[in-house]
Amino acid sequence: MGLTEKWLTKLKDQSLFSKIFAVMVISIILVTVLITGVTVQMSQKLFVQTFSITNSKIIDQIKSALENSHYATVNSAIEVGQSGVIRSFMTEKDINSLANFKRYYSMRDQMDRIQSGIGGTNIGLSILGVNGRSYTSDVTYWSGSSEELKNNPITKAAQERNGQLFYSFMDASPFNSQSRYLVAAKALTAPGLSKPYGTLYMFTRESDFRKNYASFTSQGNDVMFLDTSGLIVSGNRTEQIGSMSPDLLKSAQQIAEVGLSSQELTIGGREVIVLADYLPSYNLYIVNLIDKKQTIGTLLDKKAIFLIVAAIAAVAVLVIYFLTKRLTQSLRTLVKKMSNVTKKSFHNYMSVTGTYETRQLSTAYNYMLKELNDYVGQLVETQKEQRKAELAALQQQINPHFLYNTLASVNILVQRGSKEQATETIHALISLLQNTISNVNETITVEEELINLKHYVYINQVRNGNRIKVDYFVSPDCMSAKVPKLVLQPFIENAFFHAFNIKTSGYIYVTIMKDRDTLHCEVVDTGDGMDLDNKDSIPASSVSRQLFSGIGIRNVHARLTLLYGEPYGVSISSTPGQGTKVSIKIPC
Repeated sequence: MGLTEKWLTKLKDQSLFSKIFAVMVISIILVTVLITGVTVQMSQKLFVQTFSITNSKIIDQIKSALENSHYATVNSAIEVGQSGVIRSFMTEKDINSLANFKRYYSMRDQMDRIQSGIGGTNIGLSILGVNGRSYTSDVTYWSGSSEELKNNPITKAAQERNGQLFYSFMDASPFNSQSRYLVAAKALTAPGLSKPYGTLYMFTRESDFRKNYASFTSQGNDVMFLDTSGLIVSGNRTEQIGSMSPDLLKSAQQIAEVGLSSQELTIGGREVIVLADYLPSYNLYIVNLIDKKQTIGTLLDKKAIFLIVAAIAAVAVLVIYFLTKRLTQSLRTLVKKMSNVTKKSFHNYMSVTGTYETRQLSTAYNYMLKELNDYVGQLVETQKEQRKAELAALQQQINPHFLYNTLASVNILVQRGSKEQATETIHALISLLQNTISNVNETITVEEELINLKHYVYINQVRNGNRIKVDYFVSPDCMSAKVPKLVLQPFIENAFFHAFNIKTSGYIYVTIMKDRDTLHCEVVDTGDGMDLDNKDSIPASSVSRQLFSGIGIRNVHARLTLLYGEPYGVSISSTPGQGTKVSIKIPC
């Protein structure tokens, strides 16, 4: 039997209350879980939609702020390109020290004025001319040589764009986060010149650039900027700056090109919502990452929801438990009383209460019990009458030849002149007939049964002489015990007439004793014995009737089993040439 079948069998054996309660509990749990799950999912979906709309507006605000910064950068670049002092500094050759100093001083004054217009504390300006001259407004932004600046890839990219302003990421020192810059570079050109006469560099620290959007970030809500190669040039998670993220770039490109509102991705084992937009002025993608687990966890306290739902379910289960128990109480009482019927308790009538169904069942049960009691009463009376009839029939089974032979023996005694012995024999016969035929009581005491036995034995010894002697061994505490009438006489009769056909003399022993609640009676003879089909002992019902006369062992055994049940009755053991033992078990 499989595990499923065992569970089904076990479920079938449960009570109606257990089944109803189990079904209700499972239903409550399923409904609670489903409603909670649907509610949480709808809340999460609504939260994501609301959060996405809000963050889209935030992206627009960041874009607006960066566009303003871009316009200021463009204006500064235009001023630098239009300044003749700056152009002459980067194009004219050295004349003398005084002239060079005046030219440098004028250029620096012009650069300070331009820088003050764009916020001198946040942007560092550098210029590099074709004549090899260079200038840096703040060495904390760029401290390298002019040759290093000339060989930097940004310079080459600016020359290739021929006067177009562009932005690029520079990490001067990977071990110092303050050396990360967003550089706006532009090749300086002038009418009449075939080649740029210099390059303008505007350094903005990444940490300063981050201030444009830092206030819009939070735990699980990140903002970052990617260039067209997938390089992260800025972000509130500084450990990611300078790393490549092609998946994020692909998602940002799809959102910007197709016009999607958002996308859901799994990046680094995190489920995120991606919002993105393209900044054409910077040639960068602004990306907003929303961590679903962290942000939704902030909105929805799942532990609190679980505790509340568990408390509601527990209350519902308790209510269902008491309601179900109350509704099935009368039915369980009925089942309990009906189960007592199998224990022969036929008077457990049911009070008619409870639901309509249980009231109908109780009424039917009470009617059935009343009919059963009436039937049992009639059956008991019928069995009593049957036992009386059987006893009467048994009493009529006294062998007529026994009476004839007894009377013939008395006649002989009278003719011989043995009047006293004849009188005693007649008295024994009268007493025997009174106790066996006239007495209609079903049971008598062991003492009365012994008196009948002794009368019977005396009569037989008068007829046949004293060649068969009888001895009695009876425990004194057995004298008052009740036994069915004529329970021992058939076995004494059988021993007298069948046990000594080969042997001419012998003994018959009658033993009666108690063992706890059972009375053990034995009739043992030392006669011829018999073959019981190679068995040591058999029940009396298995022995042929031809071995017995008079009342008969079969009738005695049938009476005992009828009165007391199968554990009681008669059994016989015998050995050829040694004798026979008849054992009788009767409850005290």
